[in-house]
Amino acid sequence: MAKRFGVGISTAIRWLRRERENGERTARRQGKPRGSRLDGHEAFIVGMIEAQKDITLNEMVAHLKGELSVGIGRSMLSRWLRQREWTFKKRPPMHWSRNAKMS
Repeated sequence: MAKRFGVGISTAIRWLRRERENGERTARRQGKPRGSRLDGHEAFIVGMIEAQKDITLNEMVAHLKGELSVGIGRSMLSRWLRQREWTFKKRPPMHWSRNAKMS
């Protein structure tokens, strides 16, 4: 069976065992299971954002580390927030305008 499907012998044995034990004949999803360590702390993260609207990623990482002992990087937190459509763009309170010529 391994040679026929171009897989390793241990893979073929595992497939046959699954079929014999529970009748499973379909392929399983490849790769790591989706999910994040931050999923369980979503309420805490949302609470931080609502308590302080202009909180920075660095401050959020520090709060997660200090209060929940969750050590993550800023880029991971940023990606997690973007996946949930939480995007922040710090903008100046007024539009900058250039009325005078720049030399």
